[in-house]
Amino acid sequence: MSVSDQVLTGERADLLATLRRHRGFLRHTVRGLTDNQAAARSTASELCLGGLIKHVASTEHRWMRFAEGGAEAMQREPIDWAAQFRMVDGETLAGLLAEFDRVAEATDALIATLDLDAAHPLPQAPWFEPGASWTVRRVLLHLIAETAQHAGHADIIRESIDGAKTMG
Repeated sequence: MSVSDQVLTGERADLLATLRRHRGFLRHTVRGLTDNQAAARSTASELCLGGLIKHVASTEHRWMRFAEGGAEAMQREPIDWAAQFRMVDGETLAGLLAEFDRVAEATDALIATLDLDAAHPLPQAPWFEPGASWTVRRVLLHLIAETAQHAGHADIIRESIDGAKTMG
């Protein structure tokens, strides 16, 4: 049975519904774009729409690895920090969206099963408080914030490409 077939209730349902809503805004923002438009830098920023889709999927995947197995699991796969924000040769918007959807489905399945109170120490990084731990709940709240923030970035970029807006 897939998560879409399961009935989640309470906090778990609220977290998943909120994450899905912001994923939907981000996905809606790239509707009807060509690969060239999705790869275009249309503002002073280095960001492009395809890169934002790729970054959000990568970030969600890494944080859910953390939720399951801690910092070691999160850091098991190396990441090219610069390349995750742009489309590189051979990438298509359709391919990036397929990965975005695959990651979302895996996250949704985990949300249905993980203990929201389970916690792991954060990886060592200058932006984390030394010795701090995050619960699965805190990871999900972070993913919601990350996705919402980048959906807003995407809306601005899209509007600068062709005037389309996600909301409005």
